[in-house]
Amino acid sequence: MRLGVLVLVLMALGGGVAAAEPRVVGGSRVSVEDYPWVVYLTDSKGNQFCGGTLVAPTKVVTAAHCAGGLAPKTARVVVGREDKRDTRRGVALPVADVWTHPEYVTADRGHDVAVLTLTRAAPGTPLELAGGDALYAAGTRATAFGWGRTSEQGAMSQFLMAVGLPVVSDESCEQSYALYKPELMVCAGVPEGGLDTCQGDSGGPLVAGGKLIGVTSWGEGCAREGKPGVYSRISAYRAELDRQIHDAV
Repeated sequence: MRLGVLVLVLMALGGGVAAAEPRVVGGSRVSVEDYPWVVYLTDSKGNQFCGGTLVAPTKVVTAAHCAGGLAPKTARVVVGREDKRDTRRGVALPVADVWTHPEYVTADRGHDVAVLTLTRAAPGTPLELAGGDALYAAGTRATAFGWGRTSEQGAMSQFLMAVGLPVVSDESCEQSYALYKPELMVCAGVPEGGLDTCQGDSGGPLVAGGKLIGVTSWGEGCAREGKPGVYSRISAYRAELDRQIHDAV
């Protein structure tokens, strides 16, 4: 999603909202075998609309704006499927429970994190959550993943894509976005644009140092100059996420 008070639902479902869009632009196809913790969410008809990260055998971290209207009876988390059309690969697992951050209102106000509980253990290898500030230093090399749009007005990707992005300093991101909250968010991108996440990538992982440091959340357009992607800062929610992942039944 991207931009101010984005119409998050439309964004997540691929609607034409110039404000909210997270997707992989300027990236390349990668193998899900190398990144078995990258998953995607589908609606009742099997349409992919958001991404997520497997962080425990039955737990997936995604964005609150992806999970807010999720119906556990019909939603599925697809694990181990690189090509969305290849239903012979991977597995689509039902969602048993949805937790969204209690302070979430809209993505640009922060708290855009959620945890999905699966009905049974997924076959993928979970990814560890980041803690502390070391991986959030400006210039840290990170990677974003997703099956979203490959250009601002382009089609959704059939395959899993990844793009390398440097972490942007809080000072720089505050200049790009008046609503940026450094204590809750982190930006990643390049000043000239051309590399970014996009619509359909919402909820997917931003990874650095082998750990989940961010969840694709919001921004303005896709890969625009001076408008990096904004991600939920995992370290800010670590205690709450740990309770949901390890303590919640």
